[in-house]
Amino acid sequence: MKLPFSVNTLFGAFLVASLISFKGIGQQAITSSLNETINLVLDIKATGVKIQPTMYGIFFEDINFAADGGLYAEMVKNRSFEFLDSKMGWLEPNSKKLSLNNQSGYLSPIKYAGQNTNHTYARVEVKGLNYELINEGFRGMGVKKDAKYNLTIDAKKFSGDITKIKFQLIDENGSSIGEASIIPNSGIWKNYEAQLIASKTVMKAQLKITFEGTGKIDLDMISLFPEDTWKGRKKGLRKDIVELLADIRPGFLRFPGGCIVEGRTLARRYQWKKTVGNIEDREILVNRWNTEFSHKPAPDYYQSFGLGFFEYFQLSEDLVASPLPILSCGIACQFNTGELVPMDELDPYVQDALDLIEFANGSISTSWGKLRASMGHPEPFNLKYLGIGNEQWGEAYIERYEIFHKAIKAKYPEIILVSGSGPFPDGDYFEYGWEELKKLNVEIVDEHYYRPPQWFRDNANRYDSYDRTGPKVFAGEYAAHPKDVADGPKENNWEAALSEAAFMTGLERNADVVNLTSYAPLMAHVDAFQWAPDMIWFNNLESYGTANYHVQKLYGNNPGTDLLAITQDGKAVTGQNNVYASAVKDVIKKEIIIKLVNTSNRPKNIAVNLSGYKLKSKAKIIVLSHTNLMAVNTFENPFAISPQETQYGLKGKKAEINLQPNSFTVLKFNF
Repeated sequence: MKLPFSVNTLFGAFLVASLISFKGIGQQAITSSLNETINLVLDIKATGVKIQPTMYGIFFEDINFAADGGLYAEMVKNRSFEFLDSKMGWLEPNSKKLSLNNQSGYLSPIKYAGQNTNHTYARVEVKGLNYELINEGFRGMGVKKDAKYNLTIDAKKFSGDITKIKFQLIDENGSSIGEASIIPNSGIWKNYEAQLIASKTVMKAQLKITFEGTGKIDLDMISLFPEDTWKGRKKGLRKDIVELLADIRPGFLRFPGGCIVEGRTLARRYQWKKTVGNIEDREILVNRWNTEFSHKPAPDYYQSFGLGFFEYFQLSEDLVASPLPILSCGIACQFNTGELVPMDELDPYVQDALDLIEFANGSISTSWGKLRASMGHPEPFNLKYLGIGNEQWGEAYIERYEIFHKAIKAKYPEIILVSGSGPFPDGDYFEYGWEELKKLNVEIVDEHYYRPPQWFRDNANRYDSYDRTGPKVFAGEYAAHPKDVADGPKENNWEAALSEAAFMTGLERNADVVNLTSYAPLMAHVDAFQWAPDMIWFNNLESYGTANYHVQKLYGNNPGTDLLAITQDGKAVTGQNNVYASAVKDVIKKEIIIKLVNTSNRPKNIAVNLSGYKLKSKAKIIVLSHTNLMAVNTFENPFAISPQETQYGLKGKKAEINLQPNSFTVLKFNF
């Protein structure tokens, strides 16, 4: 994810894009009449180009409350009182403020003695008069009727005699909709568990804590998770969101970012070693998106790292996706401070990369492999790819990348390294990066582009002229940003998604150059987002895939194994008559798959010559379309734009089809 040159402007990072001439799809010139047939030729013989298993993947960044408050199913905000404001997220509605003598009770943050990574706990003094604590959750807590919620808490009696602690889920009116209690009985730290069952569905519930008796008690790691998590893992991931990810069938998972890898400063960069081991020992960090956008400040945006590198590797394994971690190269975000670690102090950063490979792949006899095993995964995670830096540019990046490359290849020559070409798809930074990376003979270069829909349609042939002997390309972050559209879910309109579908025919057609692709950002909380568009939107109870999601899913579910050539008048189909096309063969499923995009507001008669191969007569047509280019999916109508599948009967050696206006069509033939 790239940042603006001015942090006060959300889309400053691609102001250049605003200057690109924009022409709505519906206003494109129609070069063929309604009844004219466009003849395409499919060469059934494989081109010799393999579609990589990593071709269509997903990129996760903790932006828009995508981790805490999103994918990570923890419901309590600031559960360990580690925010800079230790009481943030916690309310004391009945604690009078006139004087200490008039208070029913109060919470005091206390620092642990020693060098704990968990620095703070809460000392609660209860004087009576119905003192209570309320945690507001992440824009509330979504609870479902009859669902079970597992609570854990660390507590230590300090003085007095508090005999019971009661926990209640409360609705917007303060009424209890589920409760449980614990009996604190120890003068040393002890972990307690309880379970609450919700009596009704509430979008923005809260957790209320009340006490019986009086005295002082110490509390820490107050945590609440739904029992029904992904794969039923305790303190795990939100099931509905992971199911959406799994349905894409991604070839890889890139994590953890994005700009959070870099940090506003080096001190606040993402450090993977602080995100593994016991959850209570993981040191939290202010999320780099906390204060980035003045129009959407998020002072409560932190990273608890309950979703850390172990969980990312585990999720990759669940999704049968190659893990692709990205690490700091020793440069803070260049749109912020651009702080550089001196070259003679780079060794710890390089060592972090070497240790990560050992954590992922090392035997349990190694120190980091042993830690992985202690977390429940003695088998290696089979890490193959590693990214160095996110969107860095210039000489400072090239000289640091070279140091990483030499050190990693010397010890782990099998690891495929991903380098970067900077934050833009063209210009001086981009050209310099590519020129220098070619000199270093790098393996993969990460390109990013956030541009208007027209740019994506115009650039379907972007990779046709790339050097076939040079580095491979990772289209690591891209999304069509519609102009003159309100910030938020409305940016995920059909025009943007359709333009991406057209562009992706060019990615597929150039699979000998482009080996990995991923849309960005992946997801956003509808009540806490800062950046749009996003592929998945969620609230506290629900989630849905946008039109862009369904485009990605159609590609991810139909990648094929071998590239085929599909042409019009001997040329690649890159927008002639507003039609775009690519084709692949799947030798495992024995399928021929043709992807056709019509960006015109008129239907198109298409005839595909299939001679040269014996195909079965029954085929499938999957169509993604909508009559309104501004249409979007919503929580109320999550499938307004979604694929429709029908059967198709093939007659003879030609497949004839009428492409709907503004549509993305997938044809699947068996052989």
